[in-house]
Amino acid sequence: MRILVSGASKHDATADIAIRIGSVLEAAGLDVTVAPPASVESIEGYDAIVLGSGVYIGRWLSDANAFVDRFRSGLIAKPVWLFSSGPLGTPEPKPVGQPEGMAELASAMFAQEHRTFAGRLDRARLGLGEKAVTRVVGAPYGDFRDWEVIDAWARSIADELARDPAPAG
Repeated sequence: MRILVSGASKHDATADIAIRIGSVLEAAGLDVTVAPPASVESIEGYDAIVLGSGVYIGRWLSDANAFVDRFRSGLIAKPVWLFSSGPLGTPEPKPVGQPEGMAELASAMFAQEHRTFAGRLDRARLGLGEKAVTRVVGAPYGDFRDWEVIDAWARSIADELARDPAPAG
């Protein structure tokens, strides 16, 4: 079974999550390709897709949205899992909830699930404008990703695919 894992990332935090999900799926015996959304030329030949994006100002990044636009009909025909990365802080990452338009997107693609993971905000990777915005909104710096939660979600995808290995389309 061939799986594509793709994550739109501005400062590599979401790309790291995509890589981790791919590693867990690979360890479960699946044939996995991990690639940024902008580099994917086709989803033909993949049996399932895991697509994610960093969330900025409540929205997915344009590369993830462009991926959805390019492959919409193919995505509808395959099992798709969606993830977002971005809430920051402890003990409960903020903000909670889904990115703008996510419920509609997940429904339109018949997505198996959408999961939001806490993100990372590394001051050293930000430009001046981004630093100003984080200061204004009071965003905390740090790495809030919970790798155990991410690994468990990826294992649940592998388990689901093992139960129903036939492509949706």
